[in-house]
Amino acid sequence: MRKFATTVAVLGLTALGLGLPATTAHAAGSDAQATVCNSKWPGRNGNVYAWDALDCQGSPLGVTAGNDSDWNAAGGGFANAWDRASSVMNAGYTGGNDVVQFWFWQNYEQGYTCLSPNEYFADNLTDNSFTNGPVVDDNIRSHRWVTAGSCARWLT
Repeated sequence: MRKFATTVAVLGLTALGLGLPATTAHAAGSDAQATVCNSKWPGRNGNVYAWDALDCQGSPLGVTAGNDSDWNAAGGGFANAWDRASSVMNAGYTGGNDVVQFWFWQNYEQGYTCLSPNEYFADNLTDNSFTNGPVVDDNIRSHRWVTAGSCARWLT
């Protein structure tokens, strides 16, 4: 009888969504499908990252703690990376310039969108757009670190 009562209690809690917690921990972000981005989260190390595929997969396009005014030119952390990013990560230190502002054009021109340090990563850029209209996916050409007050559009 005791086993039966325990089973009924567990089934009841599960039906209410109060059962055992999921075994997949999400170190960052809220997207339950972002398992690869979660596994690549390095902790706060001061860097911005980008990949050419969704969910932080595919080829890494670059990593840097600094700004990069031209993702196509060598020297700023990203090279030959124009119009290729499909997922990005903000592992920057919090406080001050802790938001990554991604730009549609090199030299921080045209439209932008931002990634908060509290969001950790954007695993799918196809559902985001720059302030000037174009979809962010495969359209980033530069980035810089700014404060949240410099942003009106945010990656999700």
